[in-house]
Amino acid sequence: MIASYGLAVLSEDSLPIAFDPTRPLRANDQWVYHSRLYTAAEYVLGRQDMELIQLNSFGCGLDAVTTDQVSDILTGAGRLYTLLKIDEVNNLGAARIRLRSLLAAMKQREGKVLPAQAPRVGYERARYTRDMQAQGYTILAPQMSPIHFELVEPVLRKYGYNLVILGNDSRSAIDVGLRFVNNDACYPSITVVGQIMEAVLSGRYDTDRLAVIMTQTGGCCRASNYVGFIRRALEKAGHPQVPVISLNLNGMEKNEGFKVSPAMLIDAGHALILGDLFLRCLYKVRPYELVKGSAEALHRQWAEACVAYLRGEKGAMGFAALCRGIVRDFDELPIDESLKKPRVGIVGEILVKYMPLANNHLVELLENEGAEAVVPDLMDFMNYCFYNGTYKYKYLGAKKWIDAVSRLGVSAVLKIRKPALEALKASKRFSPPQPIGELAEQAAPILSVGNQSGEGWFLTGEMTELLKSGVKNIICIQPFGCLPNHVAGKGVIKQLKKLYPGANIVAVDYDPGASSVNQLNRVKLMLSAARRSLEQDAALPAST
Repeated sequence: MIASYGLAVLSEDSLPIAFDPTRPLRANDQWVYHSRLYTAAEYVLGRQDMELIQLNSFGCGLDAVTTDQVSDILTGAGRLYTLLKIDEVNNLGAARIRLRSLLAAMKQREGKVLPAQAPRVGYERARYTRDMQAQGYTILAPQMSPIHFELVEPVLRKYGYNLVILGNDSRSAIDVGLRFVNNDACYPSITVVGQIMEAVLSGRYDTDRLAVIMTQTGGCCRASNYVGFIRRALEKAGHPQVPVISLNLNGMEKNEGFKVSPAMLIDAGHALILGDLFLRCLYKVRPYELVKGSAEALHRQWAEACVAYLRGEKGAMGFAALCRGIVRDFDELPIDESLKKPRVGIVGEILVKYMPLANNHLVELLENEGAEAVVPDLMDFMNYCFYNGTYKYKYLGAKKWIDAVSRLGVSAVLKIRKPALEALKASKRFSPPQPIGELAEQAAPILSVGNQSGEGWFLTGEMTELLKSGVKNIICIQPFGCLPNHVAGKGVIKQLKKLYPGANIVAVDYDPGASSVNQLNRVKLMLSAARRSLEQDAALPAST
């Protein structure tokens, strides 16, 4: 169609990688999809006789990143940017209109000298310096899991960082995110950036003494682009001076003003483990409590004790004592032992799984509908990230030290987790999580352990763990268009039902524009099947 207008068409992979003969190829000039697009855009800048048209697919998360970046490269140098969204349609009418607009703009410019190619320079990020740390800069962090993050905040404050976990997890934050993030990006990206930008623009903070911190894994998922999304949003809002600290364990970025010490890492691990204990114990007993509000009151009481320990207060209980005490008191909390409710597991993308805003308060909904929510531990996701290194070494050409770090990480998590695991093993109501190696073994017959984008094989492993532990009802939640989780979540449901007869699994998508009524209907339909199954089990003879 483009050629029919008398234009020559070149694909981006036909262009030379190093079009600048004075610059030799570098190790990081990887000839992968997004690199090719950026190279093509830069190549076009150096030509007076070329324009660029980018095609993208509906719901392609990588394109949500590349379209923004290619646009910035071209428009930043005064050139035209044309994007055609391609989907399962045969009518090219809209594409023809866009192409004719491009041709008209090109005709208008005939005879004019286009802007020269901009110098090839990297993005200059604002860095978090020692001076900023000495001045007590406020560091904003988005909310993800209230139960866990109220314990993480005092850890960083203990080590001298003026951290603020944002409490603006509301619809207004999502609306702000839609203003600053490509709307094809995933729901978690929009939610996180929206939280941060709402806070930055609120007037509550001095933007000249402000920083942002965000985790970054460096994996294939869109979540690896959080830091880039936030920086771009800050620049669009006129605050490029606000540094964004990448919190990572692989050396992707470093900031001289922010250092993670081994002691801080251990304390942060303790915070997550204690949060997991609350998650496991509170959700187990709250639906059956005899005195309304008693489970939450017990949670608040022990949360204060945990914060005292994490702050390093004199006289505070130790970590092992906290684990034993939490499990013991929740074990002894008066509940209706005769009451039988459907147990419903919640798995899926990490932020949607743990953040009430992102999943429309799913745990609360399930409890109001007469069910018990079962949510796997957050620490298991960290274990999954460590565990993957061994596979990468064996099959994907990773260095030997990657395998060593992987094994060390898994054993370190097991060691600091030991007091909590022992407390759960000794419990009459609660059970400990399965070792990460067992999860991988259970997932492997269904999905290769090489599936490591997003939650990858771990999502499948979580579902097998729930099914093996007697939780037959599962809600698999993911952002709309989250390709890794649609493969590792939705994509394995049929096989799981085949391997585990009686499994009642429903997939629910979450998105800024998703209908809460549709979500509610799917959850209620799953619960009706769960109740029927529970009634049938209760009617069976004891010998059966």
